[in-house]
Amino acid sequence: MQQDILLKQKIGMRLSRIGLLSKVFAVQSFLKEGFLLTPEQFSVLYALKENDGMYMRQLAGITFKDRPNMTRIVSILESNGYVNSVLESKGRQVKKLYITEKGLDVCEKMLPVILSVWDSSVEGLSENEVDNFLVTLTRIEDNLRKKTVLQN
Repeated sequence: MQQDILLKQKIGMRLSRIGLLSKVFAVQSFLKEGFLLTPEQFSVLYALKENDGMYMRQLAGITFKDRPNMTRIVSILESNGYVNSVLESKGRQVKKLYITEKGLDVCEKMLPVILSVWDSSVEGLSENEVDNFLVTLTRIEDNLRKKTVLQN
């Protein structure tokens, strides 16, 4: 029993639980407002909004998605008309991805919902507490990046 309590207090477990709760809350908020995108799909779409004309590998690196998930997400976004892919070379099937007007429009419409999800998640915290928390998370992320090799 003591080990279970210690495990639940560990940062990794807490971050995993918070991440899962955040995703579920975001999905529920999106659906409530009539948006059918998942947080993962939105993150890819938003990355393209910020850096249009990217290769799938670049997008995977920015959004921390593995290749199969990225392929699935891009396929869904393409079928819904949010992104277009353009074949870059004839030898290998290398495609560049571009956000469409429809994709830009849904990003703009979803942004207030995303901000509302964030506001709800930090409700009751002072601006200083949020700032300190973000600094702490950045340090943890930096520590992990130094010790981790990410492959896509």
